[in-house]
Amino acid sequence: MANKTKISHRIDRLYIGQSTIIKSFLLVGIVGISAFFIWYTFDLIEQLKHDTRSQVEKYVRMWQMAANSPSSGAELQFVFDEIIVKATFPIIVLDSRDNPVHWRNIPGVSPDDTTTATRERMREAAALMLEQNGAYPLYFEGTVVNTFCYGDSRVITQLKWMPFVEIGIVLAFMGVGLIGLQSIRRSEQRHIWVGMAKETAHQLGTPITSLMGWLEMLRSEAESGNPVLNETALNMDADIQRLQKIANRFGKIGSQPDLETGDLNRLLGETADYYRRRLPFEGKGKKIEFAPTQIPPIEFNPDLLGWALENLVKNGLQAVDSKTGVVRIATAADPARNQVYVRISDNGVGISQAAARKVFRAGFTTKKRGWGLGLTLVKRIIEEYHAGVIVLKKSRPGETVFEITLPLSQEQS
Repeated sequence: MANKTKISHRIDRLYIGQSTIIKSFLLVGIVGISAFFIWYTFDLIEQLKHDTRSQVEKYVRMWQMAANSPSSGAELQFVFDEIIVKATFPIIVLDSRDNPVHWRNIPGVSPDDTTTATRERMREAAALMLEQNGAYPLYFEGTVVNTFCYGDSRVITQLKWMPFVEIGIVLAFMGVGLIGLQSIRRSEQRHIWVGMAKETAHQLGTPITSLMGWLEMLRSEAESGNPVLNETALNMDADIQRLQKIANRFGKIGSQPDLETGDLNRLLGETADYYRRRLPFEGKGKKIEFAPTQIPPIEFNPDLLGWALENLVKNGLQAVDSKTGVVRIATAADPARNQVYVRISDNGVGISQAAARKVFRAGFTTKKRGWGLGLTLVKRIIEEYHAGVIVLKKSRPGETVFEITLPLSQEQS
């Protein structure tokens, strides 16, 4: 048992170590890639802004030259109509009183719209442009007659959002990677459990067959009237049936079991009776209380569901005090929701809040011995094989409650 515990902890450390390395690699990768994307994007934005600023300076010089030439009227109109108008970034020209007189490439605003509301909007837009990129005055005979201002192009505006989009994509990639990693781990663990279960069932088959042969010989000797041999044969028969049931349970892991309509209260009663017979070995003060209520029949596999219920009862017995411990089993029905409930509770030490979030995780255990697969197996039997749900409803010192929800059979729903 000690070797098994060491191997279990070794496997846990291996998984934790691998997971930590992969998560660290992903974290370093996302930080590095995000930093590169941000640097590259902002460097590109600065280059585009520099090109735009150079272009604006050329426009202003051409306008200045045209405005101060002898035939300034025609040349000025040519510069504005054929050169400046073709710019791809927003442009607003103000007069000497900072009133907008010309504008181009303003999103949602036509250059021909000269309404009061539009002019007010252009005045606010020009103030923002001046704050961001500065003013470019236009002189005529030494006097400022106009002010040229411009804003960022659509490409630059879109590029400003690119780092956030890129980081979002990287975060999504990281999330998908972590989900994939967890899925792979669960798949690997599931295949390991299935393989172990199948091999266990196969290994149990040979000694069970042998024991059945020896039991037949013992029965033949018991027919001579020896009461000791007769009682021994009866006890061996019960244990062999138990072993056969265990082998059947392991053999059904990994395949879809057959469900049959049956009485859940009867299965719970058999589980309670089985552990009541073992209570003298658990502690003289421990008790099992079973409080069934009238519930409709449901579809279940007796071997697998019985296994899950036994695990929960056994965990409860191990958690309670040997003198005052009580494990309670109760059932209830909710026909309106087509569901039945099983609640298995105990008055033990309880489960800490941190451990409560991980009780169904494979490999997690609060015990000194064990693989940490019991509740994981219970969850799989309940949810994957019986379309039910199991939750840790409550856990505190003196009260721990596991609740199982199972659907009614099709005939009852």
